[in-house]
Amino acid sequence: MLTLPEGPYARHTARILLMNREDRLLLFKFHSSRQAGGFVWLTPGGGIDEGEELNAAAARELREETGLVVAPEALGGLVAATGGYADLGWKKGVFREDYFFHRVDSLDIDMSGFTELERKAISDHRWWSVEEVAAADGSVVPWGLAPLLASILREGLPSEVVALPWHH
Repeated sequence: MLTLPEGPYARHTARILLMNREDRLLLFKFHSSRQAGGFVWLTPGGGIDEGEELNAAAARELREETGLVVAPEALGGLVAATGGYADLGWKKGVFREDYFFHRVDSLDIDMSGFTELERKAISDHRWWSVEEVAAADGSVVPWGLAPLLASILREGLPSEVVALPWHH
């Protein structure tokens, strides 16, 4: 059984598993010299500001990165989390990523709210099927995402937060 790290965290992020009505997950292509292949596909989300609630951070990140406006309470509870030690160059220490699940009928992605770093590092976005996520061979993070999504689609949201493997 996987265990999640306890804080304090060098970086704590709020992320969203955003699925459309065709059961496809939104992922962004993030370029990084520290990743095998030079890039990784990841979910919308980002750092939690000091004093900011987790669901408020997730709602803010959704708005900034996709243009989707969602009330923080509409995100419900956490469905998954991952974390561990990482040295990313710009920050090192214990990291934690918490994941919400949210559905949309459809969405035209508006990336105009990206930060300068996001504009430089993110080159693409697309909607992935669970099968495509499963076949991605480690280029999609968090690891363990495909089985989690398959379980959510089959059985509904988990009753407890699912601990996913750390990907650094």
